Amino acid sequence: MAGAHLLDRVIGSNYPSFATNADIRAFEQVRYGDRIAAASTFDAIKLGAAHNPDAPAIQFLPNADPSETPVVVSHRDFAARVTQAANMFHALGVNGGDVVTLLLPLLPEAFISLFGAEAAGIANPVNPLLEPYQIAEILEAARTKVLVALGPMPGTDIWQKVEQVRRKLKHLKAIVQVHGPGDPANAIYSFSDLIAAQPSERLVSGRRISGDETAAYFHTGGTTGTPKLVRHTHANQVYQAWAMNLILKATPGANLLFGLPLFHVGGALTQALTILSNGSCLVVLSPAGWRNPASVKNVWGLVERYKPETLSSVPTVLAAAAAVPPGNADISSLRFAAGGGSAIPVAVGKTIQDKYGLPVLEVYGMTETSSVHTMAYPDRPVRLGSAGLPVPYARVRVVKLDDDGKFERDCATGEIGVVIMAGPGVFGGYLNEVHNKGAFIDGNWVNSGDLGRLDADGSLWITGRAKDLVIRGGHNIDPTPIEDILFQHPAVGLAAVVGQPDAYAGELPVGYVQLKPGAAAEAGELEAFVRERSPERAAVPVQIFPIDPMPLTGVGKVFKPALRWDAATRVFTKVLAPLAEKGIACSVKVGPHGSHGSLATVTLADVPEQKRDAVADEVRAMLAPFVLRHEIVFT
Repeated sequence: MAGAHLLDRVIGSNYPSFATNADIRAFEQVRYGDRIAAASTFDAIKLGAAHNPDAPAIQFLPNADPSETPVVVSHRDFAARVTQAANMFHALGVNGGDVVTLLLPLLPEAFISLFGAEAAGIANPVNPLLEPYQIAEILEAARTKVLVALGPMPGTDIWQKVEQVRRKLKHLKAIVQVHGPGDPANAIYSFSDLIAAQPSERLVSGRRISGDETAAYFHTGGTTGTPKLVRHTHANQVYQAWAMNLILKATPGANLLFGLPLFHVGGALTQALTILSNGSCLVVLSPAGWRNPASVKNVWGLVERYKPETLSSVPTVLAAAAAVPPGNADISSLRFAAGGGSAIPVAVGKTIQDKYGLPVLEVYGMTETSSVHTMAYPDRPVRLGSAGLPVPYARVRVVKLDDDGKFERDCATGEIGVVIMAGPGVFGGYLNEVHNKGAFIDGNWVNSGDLGRLDADGSLWITGRAKDLVIRGGHNIDPTPIEDILFQHPAVGLAAVVGQPDAYAGELPVGYVQLKPGAAAEAGELEAFVRERSPERAAVPVQIFPIDPMPLTGVGKVFKPALRWDAATRVFTKVLAPLAEKGIACSVKVGPHGSHGSLATVTLADVPEQKRDAVADEVRAMLAPFVLRHEIVFT
């Protein structure tokens, strides 16, 4: 396909073919540093804008409705506004090492602020759906100097959270309020007023950004304990956009339906920076993105109107879209579907291929690799279930680690081990040095924490997340194959398998399913369905619980800790049931804990003071066989 890779100074008017591994190796004979045409994300955006300045960079749909008139921002105006935003932050005292935190939904101002912050200092996009205490911890760990947040608005509590946390932030100097009047007397300023006063043709700071300077912090690693902030350089982020444009053979001027959050690398880099740097357009599906039910409901109408070449999102969105009848919508513009963030169930991939004739390209990576590190190549036959090949200049190994997490040896072809990765997208370390212990293996290879294997072709197959394993009596059970079986059941929309505490085996597998709208399953039906299809008897869930809605992270992944807590709550409640026979009211709640990871809180009511020690001893004896920590509270 003809095209021009705007970030590559070597590629001419045609993209290369990667039909064989030899093609990739030949391409890599040119040093990556000699290819890249942008040192920073600011440079990358200016290159994208220069291709066709009057073409749209963003088309914002307030309600994800294909019939509504979008708010359009051209590439010329987007690059100008990013420059103004950088100057705005500089005027507020932000220099190269200072942090601008963003608490914003998917408004045009969010994209402008993200890349403007990177041009002025360090951007720190944060999930506004987190609890206030979690937001405060992340903002303080990042040493936030300026906070950009959505002002008071019906249907959102972002500003209320800002009010709760702002006085806890020791380094905070100013708040910029999007869609709000500001309150300058209290260091709260209107975004629209401040940005309008800034020049748009140059950086007032005179800053020349080098690739090794820090562009952003992205929070990862859960929501308890000390916040884990990944440091991305500008070179890390530009590599992601460069690689995605290369593999997908980007066509300048194409549209992409965009609904991933900007606090996640898949949204900020794999999609937003990639599209903005190649002269294409983000069709933004409302402030809530794919979380807006209208986005999935209207997906095929949106495809017909905006004619994207790819349908790209997380697996939960792809699964939901696959269940929506296309009717008479013309979806012929689509060349393929793509997904990542978690494994795409084979059944979901097969449905999309069979129903819509679209190859499904699975991608794999992590925040620490600036998002996509391996993927299925469009030049090659798709192998459902595989995470594909490393993108050019990226490297993957599968290794055995000893009990202390130290490197022992590389695994043989087909042998399961820990996946480690290196390349231009791999970060240099976490902001807090404490988190860097064990983060890298054998030098500069980041430890993914995932288990996988490499086949003879060099393709990566993820076999499970090490911490997601269910360990039943010392036997490791990978939840993924069981989840794949559950996805094959016609009533199942979403499925997850986790371990529940067991006094004898340590853990037993249990399943959670969200049924498709209008679907039903008889008691025991799903357990029997898995039992008939699973080659491993020990892996069959002892029970499968219907749940609606399935708990998801802000980027659409199943949030398995919540399921583990629910499973543990059920077990502990049952174990402590005999207390009710003695007239003791007992409730159990399992949730996150900063030191222990998870903690069961046992609340006992109406126990006389003189009997509390004896009752507490009885509870401790009942829960002694379990590894999970607990605390006892009397009310």
